[in-house]
Amino acid sequence: MAEPSSLAASRGAEAEGDEVAIVGGGIGGLATAYRLAGAGAKVTLYEASDQLGGLGTFFPYGDGYLEKFYHCMLPSDEHLLALLADLGLGGEVYWKETSFGFMQGGRLYPLNGAVDLLRFRPLPFIDRIRVGLTGLWGRLCSADGLDDVTCVDWLTRLSGQRAFETFWKPMLQAKFGDRYHEVPALWFWTRFNREKGGGKERKGYIRGGYKRIVDTIAEAIRERGGVIHLNAPVERLDLDPDGGVLVSAGGGGVRRYDRLVITAPVFFLRQAVQGGRLEPILAVADPGIDIQGVVNAAFMLRRGLTAHYWVAAIDEDIPFQGVVESTTLLDRRDTSGVHLVYVMNYLHRTDPAFARPEQDFLDDYQAGLMKLFPFLREGDIVDRFLFRAPFVEPLYTTGFERRKPPFVLLPGRIYLATTTQVYPQVTSWNGAVGLVGRMLDAMMAEHPSGSAQSPVSTKPLDMHQ
Repeated sequence: MAEPSSLAASRGAEAEGDEVAIVGGGIGGLATAYRLAGAGAKVTLYEASDQLGGLGTFFPYGDGYLEKFYHCMLPSDEHLLALLADLGLGGEVYWKETSFGFMQGGRLYPLNGAVDLLRFRPLPFIDRIRVGLTGLWGRLCSADGLDDVTCVDWLTRLSGQRAFETFWKPMLQAKFGDRYHEVPALWFWTRFNREKGGGKERKGYIRGGYKRIVDTIAEAIRERGGVIHLNAPVERLDLDPDGGVLVSAGGGGVRRYDRLVITAPVFFLRQAVQGGRLEPILAVADPGIDIQGVVNAAFMLRRGLTAHYWVAAIDEDIPFQGVVESTTLLDRRDTSGVHLVYVMNYLHRTDPAFARPEQDFLDDYQAGLMKLFPFLREGDIVDRFLFRAPFVEPLYTTGFERRKPPFVLLPGRIYLATTTQVYPQVTSWNGAVGLVGRMLDAMMAEHPSGSAQSPVSTKPLDMHQ
């Protein structure tokens, strides 16, 4: 298990007394603030929106709250589970066996073991065997070299061209669109081993939903003296003549800090540091890594659709790529008694379809659901909501491990812990919490003596030195 944050904080005495600004109020920013505040730092967190949680934000529904985007935990989520235990929430997580389905041509196929795969009629029998052996090899083989091989090449070599086109390609396209052919095999290997790991599929959720995690960690930050600003987008970052970090956010004037941690997507940096002493950090913080977005709908139904938590929907005439039936996992008390179903379409934020009117998306998604499940009637649909997120998953390319930005952008002053650095781990709350731990380790390694007063040059940075 990852070490609880209280232990990590005890090793982080070099932060004691520092004033630290944190940009981004997702789980990465919250975990950073919690741990640094516990180490004695004076923490101020800036969140651009009116909610904390990032992709774990929520909306009021019934007598509680629901997440805008589906979430669950896995038994292998050691970093997140350790954080929850440290917050006193470990006993509130509950677990269920879940399953996966694959829908093609209007037929639903369970795919949760060797027997299901042998019955999977969209593939000829020999291809079913090859796909099964691919999964077995994925659990046994080393990850060495997989960052330099595409999923297309690796899976085609193992499963064959026909099986790749029928089985693997639609799921890669569902996640990455027309960039699927660039994704390294290491992404698939990590994701497969996290999801399956060779045993029965089990997923977890927390009583009260992810809002409970957000509220608990925010309260703990404030109890440790931290300050949280909502509706406070960071507009300008710079250094003063003494090397202090200057932050201008939300129209609230300029504030000086000893250190800065960036956990939000780095695209805002292009404007925030333009023309200032910090502009050269763009060369390493923003190396041109693009990020995929998602348009996600939540449907509240009077009846369930399948027994599966997640169903891949790959037919071209279906306007989404997956159906997540959260109430196969969630206690109905956490959904106000309705059956909660999410459908999603991964789109780049510049795709014209990303900006389509909300009603058009919802109507198309509803029509797609009713086509996949002909027994579903309009009267079964209680409510529906649409949510968009422009920054969800990096668009990976081969050699991505070597292209990731470093944790330390300016020694002793500026640090980075964002989605683009999680790879090869899976982009998730667990991945973000683990990333924060590694970033703080890098921060601590700078000052093994515990000194927070290392000299910082106030000259314009030269990233080529």
